[in-house]
Parts: sequence; structure tokens; C-alpha cells
Amino acid sequence: MAGAIASRMSFSSLKRKQPKTFTVRIVTMDAEMEFNCEMKWKGKDLFDLVCRTLGLRETWFFGLQYTIKDTVAWLKMDKKVLDHDVSKEEPVTFHFLAKFYPENAEEELVQESTQHLFFLQVKKQILEEKIYCPPEASVLLASYAVQAKYGDYDPSLHKLGFLAQEELLPKRVINLYQMTPEMWEERITAWYAGHRGRARDEAEMEYLKIAQDLEMYGVNYFAIRNKKGTELLLGVDALGLHIYDPENRLTPKISFPWNEIRNISYSDKEFTIKPLDKKIDVFKFNSSKLRVNKLILQLCIGNHDLFMRRRKADSLEVQQMKTQAREEKARKQMERQRLAREKQMREEAERSRDELERRLLQMKEEATMANEALMRSEETADLLAEKAQITEEEAKLLAQKAAEAEQEMQRIKATAIRTEEEKRLMEQKVLEAEVLALKMAEESERRAKEADQLKQDLQEAREAERRAKQKLLEIATKPTYPPVNPIPAPMPPDIPSFNLTGDSLSFDFKDTDMKRLSMEIEKEKVEYMEKSKHLQEQLNELKTEIEALKLKERETALDILHNENSDRGGTSSKHNTIKKPQAQGRRPICI
Repeated sequence: MAGAIASRMSFSSLKRKQPKTFTVRIVTMDAEMEFNCEMKWKGKDLFDLVCRTLGLRETWFFGLQYTIKDTVAWLKMDKKVLDHDVSKEEPVTFHFLAKFYPENAEEELVQESTQHLFFLQVKKQILEEKIYCPPEASVLLASYAVQAKYGDYDPSLHKLGFLAQEELLPKRVINLYQMTPEMWEERITAWYAGHRGRARDEAEMEYLKIAQDLEMYGVNYFAIRNKKGTELLLGVDALGLHIYDPENRLTPKISFPWNEIRNISYSDKEFTIKPLDKKIDVFKFNSSKLRVNKLILQLCIGNHDLFMRRRKADSLEVQQMKTQAREEKARKQMERQRLAREKQMREEAERSRDELERRLLQMKEEATMANEALMRSEETADLLAEKAQITEEEAKLLAQKAAEAEQEMQRIKATAIRTEEEKRLMEQKVLEAEVLALKMAEESERRAKEADQLKQDLQEAREAERRAKQKLLEIATKPTYPPVNPIPAPMPPDIPSFNLTGDSLSFDFKDTDMKRLSMEIEKEKVEYMEKSKHLQEQLNELKTEIEALKLKERETALDILHNENSDRGGTSSKHNTIKKPQAQGRRPICI
């Protein structure tokens, strides 16, 4: 009895200890996940769980985003999840997105999974026109997106129309030109074909390297008013704070780099930026909501921390990740080289097989022709032999008749007729017999010559038969396959004629290999810088090519601003904009 009571008490206490949970849905750029979270969990607990699930280590770029009354907000790490102003209806939805952007994607993004998430997010922002992209750059970016998805271009697979269902260009660009979808696909494919050999991660990184130079890349815009009540835009990005005219989001009126800002603060709806140089006036502005000021300050603190972190030595964790990434990149590069070699050897083996099959077929055809020639020769020889035998028999018969005629002539001469008439008649008969004998002799001689000629033809036919047999014997004894050196490449089971063997490849990393790889990577960087000028020339050619099809009346304000900046040469790099306020000297700010 006591045992039953104790067991019921322990069961009830166990029920009381089970924590209450709620359901959370996490939406990433390419997936959705659901988790059961405890009521007491803070933002950091949920964020760490998501990062562990994704296998993500570069967590400082990302955050969990939600929406409050049409205003974007980010989950705070030190605050309980349910204490945020989120919907209490389950599942509670958050979007896992990049909150902060790198200055240089190639140097800062280490993990391939991090690169992929940035690629998907930036691509979506360009297609939704949250980031302005000029038409010629849109075509180039689309070609890298196709390379990342489809791999190397294959004319037999990637025929006209294979991109018909893909969203690759902003609608603004498509509407700006009198070009059919087929014409756009043709230009994208022309660039795509030139990216052969690039893996998915390389194509995505090339995409980010081009996108990061766009003016609106990584900038968060907020509507503000200055002390005079003038409407402006505040832009926050990895380089600093920028003030824009509402009609021009491409070129800031003035910029405050992070290393020139002494303090940022807000009081209610008023926001204050204090420059490091005390000679420059303090810049103050008002936002529409207190919540917006909190979001601005949150983005400022995070971007400033990353700005200072980039200018210090990497932490041990980052050094470890970069080392692992280099080793992984080296391993993948060696694997790609091995696969390329195997593919090349396979193609060579297939070419050799095709050549051998072609030669075998040719030799079979030659053997068939030789057999036919031999059969014809044998038939001709038989006919000539038969004809020669007949001619020889005719010659013998004529010779026999000639002999009989000669005997008859001798008999007539021996039996002379006593009378003159008989003698005359006999002489006439003798004369006729002599003429007949002469004719028979001539015919016999002609027949003999003809027999000799037939014998000669028979001899030539037999010689031709002997040569045909000799050629057939040579073809039959010739080796079908020439000796082929063993090819170290695995062959598919559908090629039983070849037995290709090869030593296994070693993937041990040595110091010399790593040094050589580092030198190759440095060489690739130098080659990339040399190619960038050629790339810009190609972009200009594409722009010139499609310029004639542009509909000027459909140009947006951003298109016009971008063209003006291009004419002034002001869009070579978005990093140039940060130098403008420094070149202006220490003048008071008047906006």
C-alpha cells in the first residue's frame, strides 16, 4: 500500500517537472523547420538550436527576424522569446536571415553553407529589386546563378528553352528592352558557357563578388527627418552610416565611416550621431517610431563591432575555421582534378574504342570485298577453263577432218581415171579438195591460236585467284585490336572489351602540396584581377549591344541615376563613396 502511494507521488511530481513548451517555425532561404521550445527559453537558446541544426558556425552574420505592425524586428539574444512582441498563435514564425553583411565576401565568408545562404538572400533581393542592379550586370549574375544550379554547360542537354521556367532577371530589366525571353536566354547562355569548370560554391562566390559592389548591397534604409524637417533616408551598412535623398538611394549625400563616429545615441524619437572630429557638427534626426530607433541602434552596434573585428587579428575559432576551409577547398580541388582526369581518360578510352570499332568495321568490309573478289575470280577461272577445253576439242576435231581430207586427196590421186574426162573431173575434185584442205588448215591454225589465248587467260585468272587468297589470308591473320597502353581509368560495365586498371590516388596533404596550392591560389587572385578588366569590357559590349533595344520611356529613376553615375565614372566601386566626406574636409554638415 505504501509502495503504491509512493509510486503515485513520484509520478505526479514527474508530471509537474515536465516543462511547458510552445512550437516555433523557422523559415530559412531554402527550407522550413519546426522546434518545440521551452517557455523559459531566451532568444540565444533558440538561435543556437537553429545554428546547430544548420551546421552553421559563422553565426555573427545572422539573426531571427519577425514583423511587428509592418516594421521589421530582430529577436534579442538576452530576452525571452515569448517576451518579444510576437504572435502568441502557434507556431510562432521567425525568418533566419543575414542581419549583417561582409565588406569582402571572399575573405570573410568561410563556410560553404554561409556562402550559400548569402547567395540565396542577395539573389532574392536583386530579383525583388530591393537591390538595384544594372541590366548588363543582371545578365552576368544570372549566368553565374545558372552555373551554380545546372553545372557545366552541355549543348546536348541545355537546349533553347531550358531556362524558360527560371526567374533570373528583375522584371524592371525585362520591361526595359524590346527583347523576347529567347533573346535574354541566348545572352545568358553565352555567358554561362564561359563558366565551365566552376563548382557550385565557386559560382555562388563569383555572384557575391559582383553583387557586393552594387550601391544598395547590404544597406538598410530608414525614413528620417533632420532638424529642419527635411525628409531624408538613413542607410546603415558594413562601412558606416549614410544620408540619402529619398529620390536617390544610390549615391549618399554624406557618409559617416564607423571609424570616424565617436558616439551614437537616441532619446525617444531623436537620434544623435557624434563624429570623432569635434570640429564637425553633431548630426541629429528624428524617426517615425521609437521602435525604429531601437532597430537602428541595434544595427549600428552590430555593424560597428564587425567593422572593428575585421581590423583585428582573427580569433582562434576563425583561424581554425579558415584552416579547415582551406583544407576542404584543397581536398575538393584535388577531387575535381581527379574527376577531370578520370573524365578525360574515359573520353580518350571511348574515343579509342570508337576508333577500334571503326577500324574493325573497315577491316570486315575489306574482308567481305576480298571474299567477293575471290569468288568472282574463281567463277571467271572456271568459265575460262571450260571455254579453253571446248576450243581445244574443236581444234582436235578440225585437225582430224584435215587429215581425212588429206587422205581423201591421196586416194583420189592414186586411183587415176583412164579417160580424159575422168582425169579432168579428178583434177577438179583434187583442186577442190586442196582448197578445202587449205581452208581447214587455216581454220585449225586460228582455233589453235584461240586455244593458246584462252590458256593464257586461264593462267592470269588463276594468278588473280592466288593474289586474292593471299590478301584474304593477310586480313584474317592481321590483329583486330592494336596494343593499347593500360589506361588508369575505371570503365563502365557496358565496355567489356577493355580492362583499364590504375593505381589508387592518394589524398594525403603534405606541406609542399599546401605551399604549392597557396601559390596557385595567389596566382588565381592575380589572374582574377587581370580578368576583371576584360570582364568590364565584356559588360560594356553587352550594354552597347542591347542599348538599341532599350525603351527610354520605361527607365526608372534608379536607372537614370545609375546612368548618370556611370557617365561621371562614379560607380567603379561602392567603397569609393566612403571617401567622399573625407575629401570634403572638416566642414560643418548642412543637409
